[in-house]
Amino acid sequence: MRIIFSRKGFDSAAGGGPSPIVGGAPVSLPIPAGAASDTTYGDLGLGDHAHAASRGRYGAQEACHHDPMFVEEGRCMFGQVGAAQTHLQNRGVGIGDVFLFFGLFREKGGDPHHRIFGFLEIEEIIPLAGGAPDWLVERGHPHALAMHGSNDTVYSGHGQVAARASDALRLTVQEGPPSIWHRPAWLKPGGLSYHDRPDRWLRGNRLRSVGRGQEFVADIGRRKAPRDWLAAIIEEIRGS
Repeated sequence: MRIIFSRKGFDSAAGGGPSPIVGGAPVSLPIPAGAASDTTYGDLGLGDHAHAASRGRYGAQEACHHDPMFVEEGRCMFGQVGAAQTHLQNRGVGIGDVFLFFGLFREKGGDPHHRIFGFLEIEEIIPLAGGAPDWLVERGHPHALAMHGSNDTVYSGHGQVAARASDALRLTVQEGPPSIWHRPAWLKPGGLSYHDRPDRWLRGNRLRSVGRGQEFVADIGRRKAPRDWLAAIIEEIRGS
């Protein structure tokens, strides 16, 4: 089994600033659309938040890359392509693995930090090279509306966003900066893709996360400790 820490949403490079925490809930702002999109920030009710987080660069009328897409049936569809999708494939990501979506957030008056805001348990993997299924097109998923690359792929399954920005879902250590994470004890040096350098694994169960990159894969096999940790994180999201 694999846990994929998947970076999504606004940050200083994509969008211009952190996504907000509103009324105690994380509100992940999709990145601006770089390809065909039928969805604007206004369609998602995020126009004002996008305008504030981007310092006026984006607003209700601008198109956004609505991905991952969480829908009312408690399901999620997430698309990946290019080098990031090749990385997932090379790491053997498949049915039964779990994406933990995280991003950069900030509550008004608070510090910017990384936190987990949702999950996806993979039940179906849909390569799009031969065309997107009608149901995915009807949903308006951006990877179904326009091919982003020859290995364009959508992952689908049970998923949910957190309704509360709890401390249990915060990755960044309390004193910051955002890139320094408190890592669970089961996550050992060499156990997370793109984090092979020894100097990233710090004392006190801390990890210096990489500045860029989207998909960081931890192969947990059949180990009990990471499975218990993952179950607790999913329960925190579902129960928040």
